[in-house]
Amino acid sequence: MSVMTTRHPDVPERRLTADDLENTPDDGQRYELVDGRLDVSPAPTNTHFRVASRLNTYLNNLCQGEFEIGEGPGVNLNSERTTHRIPDLAVFDCDMPEGKYFDVPPLLAVEIVSPESVFRDNHIKRQEYAAFGIASYWIINPLADKIGLLELRLLDGQYQVVTQVYGEEVFETDLPFPVKLVPHWLLASGPWFKNLGGPAERN
Repeated sequence: MSVMTTRHPDVPERRLTADDLENTPDDGQRYELVDGRLDVSPAPTNTHFRVASRLNTYLNNLCQGEFEIGEGPGVNLNSERTTHRIPDLAVFDCDMPEGKYFDVPPLLAVEIVSPESVFRDNHIKRQEYAAFGIASYWIINPLADKIGLLELRLLDGQYQVVTQVYGEEVFETDLPFPVKLVPHWLLASGPWFKNLGGPAERN
């Protein structure tokens, strides 16, 4: 007499949450989550570091402490905490969270493009950040001959291009607060801080 065996369906893989990120190695890479799956990015380059550091310093100086601005904040993009992103820089108008990560949309998210993140920053994160309700999204591209800055704003649930500048062109916006800067000086060597805001206005 033969014995019939019953095949049990495969147990679905458990979706990861932000809590699981506590167990990721401290290896300099960036560990994010997309619908419960790990999305790992290489450690930032020196170019990336320079752009992020200068922009952070400049924006904090402009707002004089009225907003919470910092590099690499962890942000949970859904209530299940299965989609978790780490913008290169973000501006918040809320108190620091009691937990480790933010659960509210920043006023501004900034991503600095690397060779590995071109599609992610321009397409995937663009959709995710719009769905989460982030009012303003800047994509900074230091890879081209002239560094570029693309400003997107949320309108009816979708991002619309507001402006795009390159090199020594002057970028101006009023969101999340009045900002005027020259992308060239986010990366160029020299007296970047006094030049980042553009030519001084003459009285």
